[in-house]
Amino acid sequence: MIKFPRCIHTGILLLAVVVPLLAGCHHSLQENSGIRIITLKGPSAMGMINLIDSAATIAGRPLAIEIVDEPMQARSRMLVDKPEIAVLPLNMAAIMYNKGVDYQLLAVPVWGTLYLTGTDSTVRHWADLKGKTVHLMGKGATPDILFRYLLEQHQILPDKDIRLDYTFPTHIDLSNAMIAGKASLAVLSEPLFSLAQARNPRIRQIMDLDIEWAAVTPEDPTMPSTAILVRKDYARDHWKDIQAIAEAWNRSTEFVNQYPEKAAVRIAYHKIVPDAAVALRSIPRCRLYFRYADEIRSAIQGNLKVFLTFNPDAIGGRLPDEKFIYTKPDH
Repeated sequence: MIKFPRCIHTGILLLAVVVPLLAGCHHSLQENSGIRIITLKGPSAMGMINLIDSAATIAGRPLAIEIVDEPMQARSRMLVDKPEIAVLPLNMAAIMYNKGVDYQLLAVPVWGTLYLTGTDSTVRHWADLKGKTVHLMGKGATPDILFRYLLEQHQILPDKDIRLDYTFPTHIDLSNAMIAGKASLAVLSEPLFSLAQARNPRIRQIMDLDIEWAAVTPEDPTMPSTAILVRKDYARDHWKDIQAIAEAWNRSTEFVNQYPEKAAVRIAYHKIVPDAAVALRSIPRCRLYFRYADEIRSAIQGNLKVFLTFNPDAIGGRLPDEKFIYTKPDH
């Protein structure tokens, strides 16, 4: 059973539990520090704010949560420190599994956080994008692949009917370019879209790519974004603890959606986003819904098949086999 002290809602940071952004420091990830969870700054950390902002314990061991800026940092932790639980983009989770890294997909906590944004008032529909330049972060990365897929579904040929620009290499760089007016159209993810809009009110939402995805893939209308991965041996030997963590994670996500004003203050306190106003604006756009992977196999497969078609290397060259998804033991 997971236990929370009465001070869970005080917003006091317990340093032994949350160790954000300690580059190069592995002391927080030793076995004796507790059950180790590596999560990503942004929607993933926003949805688990009750776990971050508490002194939760599982079977007498505290949760030792580290927040990192980039997925590659989480990947490195998985390879070197082997935490019990880690969060990665879904396609990167598939890469790790296909390379034989001993983790399985437990759940999806974040769905569809990508938006076509801009200050170009002439763009309202897909056809309006012909002849335009759209900025994306990272060729071959998730936004690029999914946007290319949607373009082709609307008979727009990438790199022929439209120019895709990768000048700004990270989400932060791209958000800053939008704020400064250096890009008029861009695919941004949350919470950076909300941050950019707060800094430059001329930036508007042109298309919600999750809604656009649903329109062309009605059989799998939701877009799974991030993956909660559990180390295989830990899941095998401690499945009741895994279930307790998952249930607490789910309750935390429900809290954020039900009480966004309260959650926003705590999210800003832990510097997951710069301030509470941006957090509050961002929460509805982050689509924070905790779903067990075993219950959404079709949505996961549908998403990964798009990557396989457009860039097989983005999921490790093949679809993961059925053991990729963690299944609760029968006993």
